[in-house]
Amino acid sequence: MAEGLSRRRVGTPRVEDETIATTNASTSNNTPALSRSQSASADVGKTKTDKAPLLTLMEETLLLGLKDQEGYLSFWNDSLSYVLRGCMLMELAFRRRIRITKDAFTGMTNISDRPIEVISIKPTGEVLLDEALKTIKGSESPRAVASWMDLLSGETWNIAKAGYQLKQVRERLAKGLVDKGVLRTEKRNFLFFDMATHPVQDPRAKDEVIVRVMDTLNLPRSAAIPTRAGRPNTPGSPASYGGSRYNIGQGIGGQGGRLTMAPVANTRFYRGEEDARFALLRRVCLVAAACAGSVLENPLTHMDMETRDRAVSRAENLMEVYGHWPYKKDSPLYTQEIDSGEAGDMMVEEVVAAVISVMRKMDKLI
Repeated sequence: MAEGLSRRRVGTPRVEDETIATTNASTSNNTPALSRSQSASADVGKTKTDKAPLLTLMEETLLLGLKDQEGYLSFWNDSLSYVLRGCMLMELAFRRRIRITKDAFTGMTNISDRPIEVISIKPTGEVLLDEALKTIKGSESPRAVASWMDLLSGETWNIAKAGYQLKQVRERLAKGLVDKGVLRTEKRNFLFFDMATHPVQDPRAKDEVIVRVMDTLNLPRSAAIPTRAGRPNTPGSPASYGGSRYNIGQGIGGQGGRLTMAPVANTRFYRGEEDARFALLRRVCLVAAACAGSVLENPLTHMDMETRDRAVSRAENLMEVYGHWPYKKDSPLYTQEIDSGEAGDMMVEEVVAAVISVMRKMDKLI
């Protein structure tokens, strides 16, 4: 027999045999060899989709800051509105509506000062996102990510730019969650005036958001769902979470601390998340927005002070890694699961890095 031939194998080959056969075949064609695990990873990458989850980044962040029974946000939080505008830009990037403008000077400027442009005006199905997209498209000149976050939130002294502000964003997001069956609307008296509040109607939505925060912070999922007032205990959950101690590293990422994508079983609001292209990066964006918007401590209040400090520290470290472009790949918090290396995906990741970079510079209340 010729030297390059081997006996045909019948049945399921072993991993070692398949790797050797692939190596021999690739050697003659001068192509790199792939093991079974690498080939499987490549196949999984081909099946990824851009399907958006039911809850947007803005709605997830709002839910983290919302008081379950009272149905309103903290009156002292003046950073959340600014962060929500950043979430809009990231959400538009995930849906491939905007990107960083490419020219000869782009690489010479700070990531947060690079202008963005609209690449598609196709409606997203979310009223606030479509309004923001229309505003960006109608601008007379390209503006940077930081500039758009200022203008959309009304943080400008230029009266001529006041028309760019998106108004009543929190209330409109809450009403959108009412339409999705997550919140309900009630009237509440605040001494001299009545105000519409939006208590949680379906706690599963917020629970699923909190689980993703815990996964990203590398905390155990058993710490995700505390017992809430007026709500029966979840089967198998502890009856009280007051001052419970949890260690960073007990979560799905292990002691190494790396980010790992682990879908939640029987999820309602994130169906098919394992097939979404930016599912893990979305979780990083959620934690970054929660940290910058001063709502990250809300799902951590039942933990001891040391655990909360370490969780916030990990969130800030994530912002440092993914708020830099290109991402800091030498960090243990970086994972290849986020960076696909494809040109189309890199446009999305660049906008995300720009927004997180702006969030890192914000004054935090926590």
